Amino acid sequence: MRIAMFTNNYKPYIGGVPVSIEHLAEALRKRGHTVYVFAPSYEGQEEEPFVVRYPSFPMKIAKAPVPNVLTGMMQRAVKMLEIDVIHVHHPAIVGNVALHIQKRLGIPVVFTYHTRYEQYLHYIAGLETIERCTGALEKYLRWFCERCDLLVAPTPGMQSWLYEKDFGTPVEVMPTGIPAESFCPDQERAAALRRQYLGDADYLFCTVSRLAKEKNLEFQLRGLACLKALLAERGKRFRHLIIGDGPDRERILGQIVRLGLDKEVVLAGTVDNQEIRHYQAAADAFLFTSKSETQGIVLLEAMAVGNPVVAVDASGVRDVVRDGENGYLTGEDEEEWAGCIVRLTEDDARRFRMRRTAAETAKRYSEDEVAGIAEQCYRRVCVNRLGQAEDMRSIPGRYVI
Repeated sequence: MRIAMFTNNYKPYIGGVPVSIEHLAEALRKRGHTVYVFAPSYEGQEEEPFVVRYPSFPMKIAKAPVPNVLTGMMQRAVKMLEIDVIHVHHPAIVGNVALHIQKRLGIPVVFTYHTRYEQYLHYIAGLETIERCTGALEKYLRWFCERCDLLVAPTPGMQSWLYEKDFGTPVEVMPTGIPAESFCPDQERAAALRRQYLGDADYLFCTVSRLAKEKNLEFQLRGLACLKALLAERGKRFRHLIIGDGPDRERILGQIVRLGLDKEVVLAGTVDNQEIRHYQAAADAFLFTSKSETQGIVLLEAMAVGNPVVAVDASGVRDVVRDGENGYLTGEDEEEWAGCIVRLTEDDARRFRMRRTAAETAKRYSEDEVAGIAEQCYRRVCVNRLGQAEDMRSIPGRYVI
């Protein structure tokens, strides 16, 4: 099949959605499909085969350029490339283009509901207008989702949530796939990173996250202050590595200092995706406090190297973390969250069992398994919309305006 992925952000922008798109595209190519990623242009971007760059405006939202899809370039490219199905990863901007192309060319549109969008309104609205914007957003999402051929949920929990919305569009579960190399960190590299960041402390923890309001890092830092006190009672110390960057970096740095965590918490900044598994393998546990995830690919990447997770219980997270088996789920209570980390550090046998179970969990999300689900979804929507033979590759020149 010939597949187009539409996205409002992509490499070199760092985020969960670009990673998810890259993993899925590569896995589908390995299965013999041709996959193009339609992504905005960035300063300093590297040219890649099968990545179609469209213009973007110089303005930015949350450090990401705003796509400029007003040129008609995307529709012309889709027609020229004889695309069979469009998989759109954002409902606005490129989402509108996808529906326009669907109407003009008859190409089916699949939409992955990656994000609880209402939790990101603070980027575009002040507190006094968020409630009004929430209502408008809900109306728009209903309009958009009702016109898609298929909705994709990253987890069963999100699938149930989407069905409750009653959009009238089928919903399939398709998690983000984990590439094979995520299970194979370089142990020498991991050991070197552990020596670098652990210093004279007893434990090294890790978080991978954008430094942004919706990731709930203020709660995490307060929880780490509780953890510092609890471990000090036991004569123990820790270091915590936060990988990622974002608009709240300076504010988070200020909170680290105010809480007296400047010796414990290190902001490592952006790390290349290929390197993150080595950092994960260097740590004793993965700590997570975001409540805005629909899946949390970083949780599975941590589990792939055998890291147990201590996380705040939230949608998306609870689909992956099984409390007491591959990690702990807690309420949004700093002492409870910190207490679970202490419990993990004090019981070596429990931690070993959790590491093994975490790795087994991640294996169920292998890239090839997920690509197989995507392949079935694409073929079904093509057959349903076009009423043609299942092997779409045998039909050249399908779309005529």
